[in-house]
Amino acid sequence: MVRQDCLQQYRANLNVAVAEKEYEGTGQIAESGNVNNYLGLPNINGYDLGEKFREHAVSLDVEFIEKEAVQIEAVQNGEKEESVIYRVKFDDDTIAEARALIYTAGAYPRKAGVPGEAEYTGKGVSYCAICDGAFYKGKTAAVLGGGDTALDDALYLSDICEKVYLVHRRDSFRGAQSTVELLKQKENVELVLNETVTEIYGEKKPTGIKLKSGRTLAVDGVFVAYGSVPQSELIKNLVQLDERGYVVAGEDGITYAATKNGDHDRSVQPGLYVAGDVRTKTLRQVVTAVSDGCPRPRSGASAWASCTPAPCTTPGGNLASRPTSPRAAPSAPTARTWCWPTPLRTTTTPSPVS
Repeated sequence: MVRQDCLQQYRANLNVAVAEKEYEGTGQIAESGNVNNYLGLPNINGYDLGEKFREHAVSLDVEFIEKEAVQIEAVQNGEKEESVIYRVKFDDDTIAEARALIYTAGAYPRKAGVPGEAEYTGKGVSYCAICDGAFYKGKTAAVLGGGDTALDDALYLSDICEKVYLVHRRDSFRGAQSTVELLKQKENVELVLNETVTEIYGEKKPTGIKLKSGRTLAVDGVFVAYGSVPQSELIKNLVQLDERGYVVAGEDGITYAATKNGDHDRSVQPGLYVAGDVRTKTLRQVVTAVSDGCPRPRSGASAWASCTPAPCTTPGGNLASRPTSPRAAPSAPTARTWCWPTPLRTTTTPSPVS
């Protein structure tokens, strides 16, 4: 979770800037209608939870850059191989540079692409059974998909819901056969094979789904389990990815340099860290994304300490000639580059807020 990362980096006495493509954006959590698994904040709206994350960061004077990153490249900084500057290009052609970069772009669920899905997302259509299954205790739910995610979701919901429909477009499943056998033993699970959903309908909430055959199923909730797509496109040439496109990294967020040898080469990509759903992990929830932010301060601080000052990209001096404190405030910039010693600087002065 990007807000936890920036908070922890601030506490490590580093200047921090967060690039967020949405105006006053709060991240993907805003798409969740209700969150009931975040300790201390029960039954909170996803948007409100994201607002609390952002407000906490803003209270610490963390800078937010409300632009979309469209390109990230690593530039050698000096003779040392491990000394790298990361250059981020935004959608308005401005450039930001950082000595340490934490990538938290997340992953987005594959959509069913049928009428009613967007309308009821967060209101009865979900992409995470573990996150939202408890809201359907004693109710009827439909799970869409045929892989391990769908099978596991259906099995999980079978212990919560009165009835579970597992809808799959083929007559056999791609997922583990052992899970299929367990589902067949469940009296409240019905396998609906050789079928696809053509519509999710209802009023304020879903009340049913229509199938390609013309059959309708009355349901209270729909769980789309077609897997997820990691948003790793911007750094795929810099770090190692697994076969599904997730960035290979553990809880420390350390990444490994992209190489033709794949997993056989574990050379660390200096200064580039990942957190949240974009990295390899077994469970993707808001609580696991937030906890990913905690190990990064030590890593980020180490990266800061090991880097030599980088030259400015426009006239205005060298970072080495600026105040040495990471939080030293600059005077009013006259050049087009902010060159005080902060992990991030931009080559275009931002437009004033109207």
